[in-house]
Order: sequence, then structure tokens, then C-alpha cells
Amino acid sequence: MHFYQFHIGDYKSHTHHLSPMEDLAFRRLLDHYYLHEQPIRQRDIARLIGLRDHEQEVLTVLDEFFISTENGYIHSRADEEIAKYRKLSEDGKRGAAKRWLKGEDSPPIATPIATKNQEPITINQEPKKKATSVACPDFVEQQVWNDWMTVRKGKGAKTLTETGWKKFVNQAEKAGWPLEQAISHCCLKNWISFEADWVEKKQSPADKRQNHMAQLTRGMSTPKPQPFWSQSKTVLEEIPNVEPKRLL
Repeated sequence: MHFYQFHIGDYKSHTHHLSPMEDLAFRRLLDHYYLHEQPIRQRDIARLIGLRDHEQEVLTVLDEFFISTENGYIHSRADEEIAKYRKLSEDGKRGAAKRWLKGEDSPPIATPIATKNQEPITINQEPKKKATSVACPDFVEQQVWNDWMTVRKGKGAKTLTETGWKKFVNQAEKAGWPLEQAISHCCLKNWISFEADWVEKKQSPADKRQNHMAQLTRGMSTPKPQPFWSQSKTVLEEIPNVEPKRLL
């Protein structure tokens, strides 16, 4: 194994009496033990850990912290950590085999590469299309539209789609209300939509036609009626050189 947990407190409490060279020997013996995962043989161990000139310190540490067996020196705490590591490794291999192997002779399936915000798409399945939001119409004031969007957002309404907007327009025409007036009323009542049945008073057909023409001509300049005293008058010019005739 290439990694093991090192508890500084435990190590210091057991090795505070060691000399600097003995401390170095113990650390290198532990690294060698974890790396090879097998008992340490006394022969040439000092050379293998780079302490050939300090063989006595190495043997002192082996006798104090390791247990001598017929197979070599072992360390009980290190053996526990190695056993946990091997069990974890084997469990991971078995779990991977259960996930990816479909049969006894089937090779492992390659792990799919996950991408951000990716939804699985199967054969004969069309990707989902996101609903597009409706922009503010030209004949509605932007502030009125923004206020209504704020009301809808506060109510937790979803995005206003083309279908929802067509329904709104149809209900406003059914009630005989201009769209901007209907939207303003929704802001006043905290409505996320509009229904003709929600309004009590309906306009007359003449008012409907007038409101419809107002929507069509919105933004166009309309001449204002002039007062009667400013209107042009017809002036009769006198015809010169005409003699008045006397009636007989």
C-alpha cells in the first residue's frame, strides 16, 4: 500500500525516548513495512532503508517495536491497517463487478463520462424542448409588463409561454378589455393570469371596437380637433367691374 494514516500523537507518546537516528530508523522501517506488506527480514534491512552505517540503531528499533517470527519481524498495528486496506480494495472490486458485468463471459462496460447538466437520452427519444418566454409586446408599457412579471414570480408561476399568452389575449378580448388594462388589473389584483369571468363589468361592442382601434393605432400621431373659432371660414370675394342691374 502506498498510503497509511499517521497519528502524530500516538507516535510521539511511544517514541519520545528514541534518539534522532533511532527515530529515523523507525520511520523508515514503517514505510518499508507498509510498502511491501510483508514481514521484515533482519538480513540487509539496514541497507535497504539507507542506514547501512547505523545497523545497531535499526536492530534496536526492530527488537523494541516489532515482533520476531520465523518469517521475519512483524508489526501488529501495521498488519491491522494492511488488512483493512486489502478488504476495502476487494470490496471495491466486487462492487464494480456487480455493476458492470452482465454475464460470466461479458467484459466490463466502460464507465460513461458524465457531463454537466446532461440527461440520459435513449434510442427513439427526442430531447426535451424548453419553453420559451414571451417578451413584452410593443403595445404594452414596459413598466406595466415588468410589474406583472414580478407578481407572477412572487406567486411562483412558471415561465409565460406562447400558449399561456394566447389564452390571456383571448380572455382579454372576450372581456372587451385592452391588453394593457388587463395586465394592469392583474398587477392590482395579484393575478398571474386573466379570465373574462373574473371581471364583473364588460364593455359594450362600441367600446370594444374603440379599444381595438386604440391598440392598432397606439403610438401613431392623431390630429387633435380644433376649436370652432380657429377653423377657416369661406370668404366671398367681390367681383370687380360688374354693374348692378336693376330689376324690372
